[in-house]
Amino acid sequence: MRCRKLMMGLVLAVALTATAVGAPPTGAVSRPEAAVRGPDTGRGPDASGRAAGPEGRAAAAGGRAAGWPAGVSVYRGRAFDTCLAPSADTMRRWKTSNYGAVGIYYAGRGRACKRQPQLSRSWMRTVRGQGWKVLPVYVGSQSPCVVAKHKKHVRMGRYPVRQGTLEGRDAVRKARALGMQRLSPLYLDMEAYTYREKWCAHGTLAFVRAWNREVRRFGYVPGFYSSANSGVRHMETARRAGVRDLPSVMWFARWRVRPHLYREPVLRRDAWSPERRIHQYAGNVTERHGGRTIKIDRNLVHAPVARVR
Repeated sequence: MRCRKLMMGLVLAVALTATAVGAPPTGAVSRPEAAVRGPDTGRGPDASGRAAGPEGRAAAAGGRAAGWPAGVSVYRGRAFDTCLAPSADTMRRWKTSNYGAVGIYYAGRGRACKRQPQLSRSWMRTVRGQGWKVLPVYVGSQSPCVVAKHKKHVRMGRYPVRQGTLEGRDAVRKARALGMQRLSPLYLDMEAYTYREKWCAHGTLAFVRAWNREVRRFGYVPGFYSSANSGVRHMETARRAGVRDLPSVMWFARWRVRPHLYREPVLRRDAWSPERRIHQYAGNVTERHGGRTIKIDRNLVHAPVARVR
């Protein structure tokens, strides 16, 4: 009788061990393509908002992101972005300002300033030599439910994964043409959209994830720019739900507030941290430095910048 009980106990122990090994980890999703249904406090497989790639992996403790690997150039300070890349001479004159980095709209079918007469590989080298850091912005296809009327003509089509892949490849190709090396960030600009419409959120997220995968595949770092209350909130919801292939850097626009990086209400403090945030805190303002006037957006940065050769 005692022997029989011992045998039954061994069988039960083996069964329990097999069940534990086969069970998914707590907070993980069973499919990478799991739909985002709403806020979720569960920690996904990549709580830092990053997927594994050339930019490294998330650290285990608290889901906090590990530091960037050697080769990634990180800048901390003020930056401005402007629709049309200024001349090299204007950039030289603006060294008298408190800005140390510039955002350039280097490619994408959705750019407002499609013609960029100043922007070239030579321009990139020149401004780098002047001491500027560069934040490259790609304005591709926009969400199907984009709010801005002037962006509706560049909405993504019926196959967002295919389109995101193709545009991610285009983003890398155009970056290379301007002399931006691997481990440079490429920031996808997705203007405000009504992400609460499920059909729209699903397609937009599929596009963004496909774009990210393709950018990572070539060794670049995918970033994401959007309004804090639309695209950024959407990405944070996806992160909390455990969705993979999310952006590695978050550039959030919230105007008419004091500049900050880690007090954004729609982002958990440990998400996209450290060295993975940009706050655009003012837009369409005019400044004059060194005798030159430009209409700009103002940003506070602690994030990767382009590596220019």
